[in-house]
Amino acid sequence: QVQLVESGGGLVQPGGSLRLSCAASGFIYMGTTVEWYRQDPGNQREKVAAILRDGRPDYADSVKGRFTISRDNGQNTAYLEMNNLKPEDTGVYYCKWLAYAVYAGSTSWRDYWGQGTQVTVSS
Repeated sequence: QVQLVESGGGLVQPGGSLRLSCAASGFIYMGTTVEWYRQDPGNQREKVAAILRDGRPDYADSVKGRFTISRDNGQNTAYLEMNNLKPEDTGVYYCKWLAYAVYAGSTSWRDYWGQGTQVTVSS
């Protein structure tokens, strides 16, 4: 059973930094594509960063130049480095990762989500 465990969230002042981690386990193969989403209360989840199938990073305009997505294949972990944080970056951050694993009695590729980690940017 695939598990994605996020960590690294917390309370930080505007202008501060955080590094989120997403550790994967229980898979057969991990796909190249990994994404980070943010969700505010009452709003839909929005994608803030991704590593595309060709390995290139992609960012929402609101975080370009401030956030960096990466992955460590050896550690089966993805990261989101967040710098110069703003109050509007507040929300629950989720990672989504494409993986090949056993699901409902058979093996297949599907997207898996972590449980989320809270990021609060406030003075």
